[in-house]
Amino acid sequence: MFAVYAAEPSPQDPIAALRVGDRPEPEVPPGWVKVAVRAASLNMHDLWTLRGVGIKADRFPMILGCDGAGVLEDGTEVVLHSVIGDPDWSGDETLDPGRTLLTEKHQGTFADHVVVPARNVLPKPAGLSFAEAACMGTAWLTAYRMLFVKSGLRPGQTMLVQGASGGVATALVQLGRAAGFRVWVTGRTEEKRALAESLGAHRSFESGARLPERVDAVFETVGNATWSHSMKSLKPGGIVVISGATSGDASAAELQRLFFLQLRVVGSTMGTREELGDLLAFCELTGLRPQIGAELPFERAEEGFRAMLDGETAGKIVFTRD
Repeated sequence: MFAVYAAEPSPQDPIAALRVGDRPEPEVPPGWVKVAVRAASLNMHDLWTLRGVGIKADRFPMILGCDGAGVLEDGTEVVLHSVIGDPDWSGDETLDPGRTLLTEKHQGTFADHVVVPARNVLPKPAGLSFAEAACMGTAWLTAYRMLFVKSGLRPGQTMLVQGASGGVATALVQLGRAAGFRVWVTGRTEEKRALAESLGAHRSFESGARLPERVDAVFETVGNATWSHSMKSLKPGGIVVISGATSGDASAAELQRLFFLQLRVVGSTMGTREELGDLLAFCELTGLRPQIGAELPFERAEEGFRAMLDGETAGKIVFTRD
């Protein structure tokens, strides 16, 4: 079958490991289902896989793609939940020590077909296109959990989103505006800041700029480049919710500020199947739709990977298959 895959780990030049070509059709274990992929979105996780981060060397070649949407063999249209846990685990599957994401152990969604546990497919809402639904399982679910499960914010409070043009960041802006928060963002360029405002941000600021006042919560996916600004931007008792560190680990934790102002730092990873179901219902109820910056056929996957590597994103990059 057709697939976009990582041939080997390539830490210094991830694009050098990218391949577009044929891979074997997947076998379907008992309790799993086969999905014909119609769309799948690109995530930073896919670049990390190309670099060999979070995946054992003996698992290459690995079909890329953490999430997607498609059709079951009986014609049912579905959205994929990417967190695959131990079937015997009970409770929040993101806390399962044995959990894994697609592309870490199991082949991913950038292909004609993908196989997943039967519980990892949810019905696709009729109002969402396949491309829109393909954004839900990783970026939008991550944002939903950060905002509604981890932050403890109340409508009317102020949130700051660092790095406003990526997939999780644009989802945070849209979800926060729809839920009644005052949404501020930072962005490196005027174009990125304008995009955030067009999606609902009340105000936008240059990266590292002094804010008019401190905020109740900061949402972090950037890491080292923005961490100090995030800590300085919080009110006493405020919270940082972090789900990624694309610019690397913070060089200093700012512990004096942390304890003196009684700040809180909370990690957040992906989300549960139940939270994905709630997110899909929320989008149906509100009419929210993800910001798609580029929609490309799978054959042009390299263009999308290069745009993400260069930071030239304006929302989600989605690959589609007829």
